[in-house]
Amino acid sequence: MKRRMNPVISLLLSAALAVPLMNVAVADEAADRGLEIARDRKQRDEGWGTSEAQLTMTLRNAQGEESVRQIRTRSLEVKDDGDKGLTIFDEPKDVKGTSFLNFSHIAKPDDQWLYMPALKRVKRIASRNKSGPFMGSEFAYEDMSSFELEKYSFRYLRDEMVDGTDSYVLEQTPLDEFSGYTKQVVWLDKEHLRGLKIEFYDRKQSLLKTLTLGDYQLYKDKYWRAHTATMVNHQTGKSTVLKTLQLTFDTGLTDADFNETTLMRAR
Repeated sequence: MKRRMNPVISLLLSAALAVPLMNVAVADEAADRGLEIARDRKQRDEGWGTSEAQLTMTLRNAQGEESVRQIRTRSLEVKDDGDKGLTIFDEPKDVKGTSFLNFSHIAKPDDQWLYMPALKRVKRIASRNKSGPFMGSEFAYEDMSSFELEKYSFRYLRDEMVDGTDSYVLEQTPLDEFSGYTKQVVWLDKEHLRGLKIEFYDRKQSLLKTLTLGDYQLYKDKYWRAHTATMVNHQTGKSTVLKTLQLTFDTGLTDADFNETTLMRAR
């Protein structure tokens, strides 16, 4: 005689099997929603072309002591790849003439070089070293690259108010095996998808740093740029503030302005 399963047991088994399937569906939905928001954010910032800026970089130690640097940046948008950037240090004397060249990529590791005038040589930053501090600041070398969708997997977490602004909260996980971060939690305002805050978690899954972005200004009736970026290291008590003093678009830069020769001769 064929035995029939106890209906109570059958119901419990069905429920137990359904839970993993529901969890997978929810996870897939969160990933799709996260990627959708991130893609929209990226598309809204396409087409800006070239720009140049003057900034101050203020380094603070755990005791509140400060040192201020004067820097300039040049940026070039690259079609179908990551952007190119050149950073030049003008002051103080101990960093004057130091320059940093960054080629962001979407399908391979970024290329980065640092020129140190005291040594009169260009140092290439190895992929495994890009989690290190950029010029002694709380920004890492990998933080200096442009935001590219292909570098992360995404997950929508929730909606949340940030200082009165309705925001999306996303989790983005770096796909680079040499990244110093296991994940980043990003707050984007819903209206313009501007970054408001980013939490960076280290390889031990502990909160390492928080980047707060503010003083946004609109350029060319389309492109929002934060004029204040504050990175706080929760594990050391140090912080770095980048403040944009002047920003200009359509500066006529070309690919020829971004190579090792221009890196060494940057003025």
